[in-house]
Amino acid sequence: MPSTEARPLDLSPERALSAAPARRAGLVLIVDDVPDNLALLHDALDAAGYTVLVATDGASALLRAAQADPDIVLLDAVMPGLDGFEVARRLRAGPETAHIPIVFMTGLTETEHVLAAFEAGGVDYVTKPIRPAEVLARIAVHMHAARQARQARNALDAYGHATIALRLSDGEARLVWQTPLARRWLPGYFDVAPDVVPAELRRWLEAAQAGRDVRPLATVRGPCQLVATLQGRTVDDDWLVVLREVSDAATVEATMLAFGLTMRESEVLYWVAKGKTNRDIGDILGSSPATVKKHLERVYEKLGVETRTAAAAMALHKVRELAT
Repeated sequence: MPSTEARPLDLSPERALSAAPARRAGLVLIVDDVPDNLALLHDALDAAGYTVLVATDGASALLRAAQADPDIVLLDAVMPGLDGFEVARRLRAGPETAHIPIVFMTGLTETEHVLAAFEAGGVDYVTKPIRPAEVLARIAVHMHAARQARQARNALDAYGHATIALRLSDGEARLVWQTPLARRWLPGYFDVAPDVVPAELRRWLEAAQAGRDVRPLATVRGPCQLVATLQGRTVDDDWLVVLREVSDAATVEATMLAFGLTMRESEVLYWVAKGKTNRDIGDILGSSPATVKKHLERVYEKLGVETRTAAAAMALHKVRELAT
C-alpha cells in the first residue's frame, strides 16, 4: 500500500475544477473524515485516470458537489456532524445534484444499514476496509449509466426542448431534476426562485395525478409562451415534463402554412383566436377595421367556415396540435 504520509492532499475545489477541462475518465468526489481512506482512494482513482475532489465533512461535500458537479460521489456513511445518509438525502433533494450517483462506503453491513443507504439515495455500496479494485469497478458501471441518462436529458436542450422531473407528495411538488434550459425558463416565465415549482405547474400536475385529462399548459410572457407537456412517469414514479418555448411569430407562421393563408390573414386569424375585435386587430396590425374584415372573409373561405367562432376554434385546435 502506498504511503499516505509523504504528501498532504490538496482538498481545494479550485484544484479539481481547474483540471476539469482535461478530465480523462471523469470527476469523482470522495467524502470521508479519515485521511488514510482519502489518500488510498485518491491514489487509486488518480492512477486510473480520474480527476479527484475530496471533502472531509458533510457540509463541505454538499458545497463541492454543487460547485463541481461530479460524475459520481463516494460517500462515507458514518461521519461526525452531518452523516453520509443526510448528505445523500440533501444531494437527492437538490435539482442540480439529484442526478449524481452516490456509492456509499460503510463498515456497517447489517441489513438495516444497507437499506438506509439505498433509502437515502445511494445506488450502491462498498464495505470497509476499502478494496480499490472493487471501488473502481463499481464506479465505472454507475458512471456510464449516469452519463447516458444525462446526455439523453441534455440532448433535448440542444433542440429547444427542456426537461424536468417533478415529485408530488402530501400536497407539495418538488423538482427532482431539471436540465439547464429548464432552470433558465421556469424563473423567467413564472417569477419564482430557481428550484421552486410554480403554483400553476403544481395545480396542473395535481389534476393529472387525479386522473383528469390535462392539455399542455401554456404560460405567456411578452411575445413568447412556454408550453409544458406531460410525457408520463419515470421509473421512480416522478412526473416527466417537457418544456418548449413558442413565440407568437412562430405560431402565426405555422398557422399560415397549415391553412394556406397569407401572413396577414394568419395574423388576423391569430388575433381572432385571442378574442380580439376587428377594431382591436386593426390597431395591432396598423390597418382599418374594414381591411381586417376583408382579410377575415378570405380566411373563412380558405378554412371552409362561415363564422368568427368557427374560425377561432380551428385556429385554437391547430395551436394545441403544435403544442403537443
